[in-house]
Amino acid sequence: MGMLLGLIVLALDIIAIVDCAKSSKTMLKKVIWIIVVLVLPLVGMILYFLLGREKKAA
Repeated sequence: MGMLLGLIVLALDIIAIVDCAKSSKTMLKKVIWIIVVLVLPLVGMILYFLLGREKKAA
């Protein structure tokens, strides 16, 4: 069970990093978010999806 949870977190971290890298943020902001996701895998990924993603216009 723990290994499965670890793989899920790893997959979501990779998705967050790719999403960040493809965004239109400045290079500095991209690097900072990627470092946050790498250093704090679960918390960093959650913070990125809650605070770091660009809001889409409705």
